[in-house]
Amino acid sequence: DREKLQERLAKLAGGVAVINVGAATETEMKEKKARVEDALHATRAAVEEGIVPGGGTALIRAQSALDGVELEGDEATGVELVRSAVEAPLRQLAANAGREGALIVEHVKNSDGSMGYDVAKDDYVDLIGQGVVDPTKVTRSALQNAASIAGLLLTTECVITDIPEEEAPEPHGHDHGGGGGMGF
Repeated sequence: DREKLQERLAKLAGGVAVINVGAATETEMKEKKARVEDALHATRAAVEEGIVPGGGTALIRAQSALDGVELEGDEATGVELVRSAVEAPLRQLAANAGREGALIVEHVKNSDGSMGYDVAKDDYVDLIGQGVVDPTKVTRSALQNAASIAGLLLTTECVITDIPEEEAPEPHGHDHGGGGGMGF
């Protein structure tokens, strides 16, 4: 088995392939081409550093690295912010699927290894076994970049941003919001 895996890895690392992308319209073709390129970059990253369970599960597992850290004051606050931030991707995936993020996160926290939430199946499964994976390099880089940006914001004395605009109600009392114009 190990020899076969090494052979497959060598083919991925040194092989050349031509992928023809076709579609009914140019816009559709560009979208498909972008997806193929994303898959290619993800595959290269996976070959480089390996894979981890996808769907935010690897970040939940990374929380355990913070368990033994004993800090005080602002540093302790920073650790709690990181602990909360690594839950955000899984919470968002759950929310996008119409599920309660906090419940999904707690269930994944209480599971082991590559067990996690598969949004497409709306079930808890062995993510690696089901092929729901992320390249380690991508997950690591995302966490490092987020920490870098957070550090930059913390040391910046002033940040300028746009004030979010409130959505104006539709004219003639037609809000199309499903609340019958009642403001909800």
